[in-house]
Amino acid sequence: MSYVLEATDLCKSFSNESVQQHVLKNLNLKIEKGDFVVIMGNSGSGKSTLLYALSGMDRPSLGSIKIDGEEISKYSNDKLALIRRKKCGFVFQQNYLNDTMSVMDNILVSGLLVSKNKKETVSYALEMMKKAGLNENVRGKYPTQLSGGEAQRVALVRSIINKPEILFADEPTGALNSSNTINVLDIFTELNNGGQTIVMVTHDMRAARRANKLFYLSDGVIMDQIVLGKYTPHDERRHEQVREFLTKMGW
Repeated sequence: MSYVLEATDLCKSFSNESVQQHVLKNLNLKIEKGDFVVIMGNSGSGKSTLLYALSGMDRPSLGSIKIDGEEISKYSNDKLALIRRKKCGFVFQQNYLNDTMSVMDNILVSGLLVSKNKKETVSYALEMMKKAGLNENVRGKYPTQLSGGEAQRVALVRSIINKPEILFADEPTGALNSSNTINVLDIFTELNNGGQTIVMVTHDMRAARRANKLFYLSDGVIMDQIVLGKYTPHDERRHEQVREFLTKMGW
């Protein structure tokens, strides 16, 4: 079986004066195309470090990372940037929109780095904005004129404008209220139903229930995982499965 993302014996250490901290410890992870993977664990367990290593935004100390079978761990910074631009999308807890650019320009600047066809890129941006529930009048606004939920949805559209093979998300609902959280999670689910591979780090039970595979990380090691299958709304059994799994993990 081929995997869209594969980590083998992944290690990440940080040195602080004379002390070395081992954050990821010989971690192994395989993700198939179309997976919606959620990684959970207590604060300090290494979740974000793992996400950044998997996406090529940070380098592992040891081990191998492959995207589409392509070993990226020892690529130059320029080649890593090209791989991320072509194959990866990123959604963070903070939206990191450029306040001096309009909503549409924030989205297009990422898309046009990959596609030189501006007409097609604009058309796709408008299509995704509509799916994200962003009204036509939002495109000309600036980030400071948006609500928190609107800004996060703009950031989500920006992250998928290059049609990435893998969408990485680091606590994407952490700064949102309940209704906006559900709205953003619904977009993730719709993307996944369309075949998008998603890898998300979260503390949110609502996000965890959207996964088809849930991994639990503790002290830099994957302690266990649960396979949930495709998400369907109002599935009480799924809710209990996730709750029981996380309770067993000590979450």
